[in-house]
Amino acid sequence: MAHGKKQRNAFRRRRSGETDYRRRMKLLRKGAPRAVVRVSNTQVSAQLAIYNPEGDEIVASATGNSLVGKYGWPEDMSKKSISAAYLVGFALGKSALAAGHEDAVLDIGLSASTPGARVFAAVKGMVDAGMDIPHGESVIPDDERISGSHISNDVSKAVDAAKAKIEGAF
Repeated sequence: MAHGKKQRNAFRRRRSGETDYRRRMKLLRKGAPRAVVRVSNTQVSAQLAIYNPEGDEIVASATGNSLVGKYGWPEDMSKKSISAAYLVGFALGKSALAAGHEDAVLDIGLSASTPGARVFAAVKGMVDAGMDIPHGESVIPDDERISGSHISNDVSKAVDAAKAKIEGAF
């Protein structure tokens, strides 16, 4: 906290630990749309955002809940697993390509960039959909984890079915 007449208070979102402004400015200076991926307690969400001084413009978005409603993901399966994150990224990639956006830079916010994380499963989905996102292959989860075969055969069948529905929708 700032005390004294020579010190300044930090921005509110920095004080509450919600925004890293230095990283945000690096991403905005690149001029490309941002592929924003967030993992909450219940689902994975991904958005394609373009900077606007009045507020970011969301071009396309996909969430774990939209997998259930639109693409046939089973209601009783997790909406924040690695498989669900891959499908959310795949759906975002297809809708972004349909809107005319082919490239983006990854914005993971304050989440840790651990190799094999759900954020990078979403990146794999966007890349498989046809988007150009700079990334390293060493951080992408294994294909076994993405397909869900490490959990059960039911999950891998659900991933294949949902992926086919997503491809059919675009």
